[in-house]
Amino acid sequence: MSAYSPATLRRHYEQAAASKEAGEKFYNLLHDYRDQDALVLGYKAASEAIKARDASMLNKLTYVQQAARTFEQAVALAPTNAEIRFLRFSVESNLPPFLGLSKHVDEDKSFLLGAALRHPGSGLDDEAFRTVRGFLVGRGHVSEADAQKLAQVKGS
Repeated sequence: MSAYSPATLRRHYEQAAASKEAGEKFYNLLHDYRDQDALVLGYKAASEAIKARDASMLNKLTYVQQAARTFEQAVALAPTNAEIRFLRFSVESNLPPFLGLSKHVDEDKSFLLGAALRHPGSGLDDEAFRTVRGFLVGRGHVSEADAQKLAQVKGS
């Protein structure tokens, strides 16, 4: 399996979210990635955001700004890719508002809710769909009515 396959990148992302050491490994895996695969760029942006989480106060903003630029590039390449939009949403919804770098939260939440409700026509595979649904519902990003609708959607 390629180091840049969606399944591999998802594992790295999940591990990086939980551990500084895994975050460093994730960042190092993607730091030198220069190709134009939109999904890989989305994960690269996520790795930069995780690097910001673990960086010194002095360097946090630099990494967050780099992540924002990489997300812009990824979304420009594949504006309807729900997994990229999810990655950006999961990062931006956790940033402090005063940074002014959370400008896509409402747009991405609306996009993701619509995509998830169309599953399996969402553009997400079942694993990514379950992750998106779990994040939207588990973190309270959707109304109770929308959470109930999402619960009805089959995602293997």
